Amino acid sequence: MNEPVKPLVTGRREATVEVHRPTPLAPLPPTPVVPVQPGTIPAVTSIVLPDGRVVTGYALEPAKPEPVAAKPPVSRAAVNIALGGIGFGAVCGGLFLLTAFITALTALITQLITLAAVIFGGWVAVQVFSASSHRSGTTVNLRKAVFKRNHFHS
Repeated sequence: MNEPVKPLVTGRREATVEVHRPTPLAPLPPTPVVPVQPGTIPAVTSIVLPDGRVVTGYALEPAKPEPVAAKPPVSRAAVNIALGGIGFGAVCGGLFLLTAFITALTALITQLITLAAVIFGGWVAVQVFSASSHRSGTTVNLRKAVFKRNHFHS
């Protein structure tokens, strides 16, 4: 069946062509006809349309709706909303505590900065005013001072 054909010459190369012929299939034996119960064959009905045409066919049974599953007493959406509210309430308590902590920390830092400014300012004031109260050194007005032979004359 599949027999090679003599080579074809195309340009410089030779190519071998194979021809495939389909193999016929053996016929299938006839299937036995199963008798159908007379009650399962639907009745043929005919309908006359207003324009006079007659339509003949099998009557279709209307589709029966699927039985509705019993609904839970509380909807899932309501349960989810309630759980979300509980979670939000729990988080709000923590956020309130966090906010209170940050406020207290800010007040503490402000008080420490104020205390440091008061102490440092007081120390500076003591240094300034204590230097003029006791005269351990000499105050010199350089505009009127005269230096002669490395000796100061005022």
